[in-house]
Amino acid sequence: MSKYLAGDTNFTAKVKILLSKIYGRSPLKDSVLERAISYYELEGSAQNKIHKLNAEISKISKIGSEKSKNKVTRLEREKRDYLQALRQESNERAQHLQLICRDIIEICEGETRADTNKKSAELLGTIQLLSPTEGSKVASVNERNKPLYRGVLSLRLLDQICLKTLSSGAYLTQELSKISEYNYQELRTENEAAYLEFVDHVKIPILMAAILQDIGNYHPDAQKIMKGSDGTKDVFRGLSVEERKALLQINYRETMKYLINGIGIVMYLGNSKEERDTFTKVETNKLRFVKQLLKGSIQPKLGVGNILKIPQIYTAIILSTKENYNYKLLPKVYQALYQNAERGNCCRSVVDSLYEITGDFPQGYGVIYIPNDTEQSVRYEYAIVTQLYPEVPNEPTCRIATRQLSFIGHGHDLVVKKTNNLYFVETAKEFSSINKERLNEILELLSSNYLERKKLDLLPRCWQPDEFFTHKVNQKLWNRIRYS
Repeated sequence: MSKYLAGDTNFTAKVKILLSKIYGRSPLKDSVLERAISYYELEGSAQNKIHKLNAEISKISKIGSEKSKNKVTRLEREKRDYLQALRQESNERAQHLQLICRDIIEICEGETRADTNKKSAELLGTIQLLSPTEGSKVASVNERNKPLYRGVLSLRLLDQICLKTLSSGAYLTQELSKISEYNYQELRTENEAAYLEFVDHVKIPILMAAILQDIGNYHPDAQKIMKGSDGTKDVFRGLSVEERKALLQINYRETMKYLINGIGIVMYLGNSKEERDTFTKVETNKLRFVKQLLKGSIQPKLGVGNILKIPQIYTAIILSTKENYNYKLLPKVYQALYQNAERGNCCRSVVDSLYEITGDFPQGYGVIYIPNDTEQSVRYEYAIVTQLYPEVPNEPTCRIATRQLSFIGHGHDLVVKKTNNLYFVETAKEFSSINKERLNEILELLSSNYLERKKLDLLPRCWQPDEFFTHKVNQKLWNRIRYS
């Protein structure tokens, strides 16, 4: 693969920028995450300043002299100006977050439902392919990538729930009633204004909730648990039951506080009282919906919180930060989801909906399949999962990555049948009769170096395409849909 030039396509570059804007770390400290951390760091001093001003105003007000009255006036003005400055900072954070949410909508939604599904598959697949599958950076990169991944999944799950008209809560039911006369699948083409309003009132809040869902973990109290009292422990280590319970409580409490006090509603700019009242009402309702989603995701049962909770569980496995992360086991993600449903932690019918969207194999997963022409040349080939809504959940639609045991950047699409997919034990057993010399020969052609070849199973069940994807020519996996 070394013969290919490095670099990124425009789409991959956009995804990297989005990931950085959400949970990135940089000297500018301007990502959603870094703004939250800054807020948490200054929250105590801000509250102390307000408390001191209130105490001083209260103390001086008791004197009753003309001089004290003038001082109280100055202090009240100082307090008002300080509160206004804090409100401006919250407004800037709210605008920044909503703008990022609109960028996400732009990159993952198209004119039609088919186009939306294609763009969302490309975004999810790109995130997976940009995430390392082994090495020391797996946990930290996955942690950065999770909010965007689960946000996109939540949007597509929302579509699926709306299409099936499941019980979805008062606010969402009200918003759906506004577009009930239109075909939800093709709302953007049928009524652009109605689509944009639905995006603003429903999809933006869902993305806000998905992005902010774990932001409370970066509060100092949460970091103390994660890093230990001396600050030296691995934040991705396994926690005790007591630590985990305490962390969940802190995360929920501080996420809610940040949403209300650190984000709040966007301020109206204009002179019309009627417009301001309408604008404020809409923004207040959106904020309440975000709160409802976050609160409902803790114990969703049959409620709207499933839109957030189920993608959260899915993403936590696909982009795991745990020490026992195993790329080979990712297609077993629904075992965990259905177990959660059985325990009452989420709604089974909504898990079914997500399963219909993704199938067993996540976007960007490296599939190894046996071509139908193996009688001519006994071999297996590489492919990458590239489309949502597989007709059969365990038969993913993929883009071919190799042909005749050579890597290519311009393959066809194909549905990998279960009987051809080496991931499945039955298929692997049938192929295992091939002699070791031939299997070694195939490995030599498909692995980039000897050290990699030493780590691979003689008959691998999947492959890890993140290195393949680092080359620009191999990033055009979704530029056309052609079947071989």
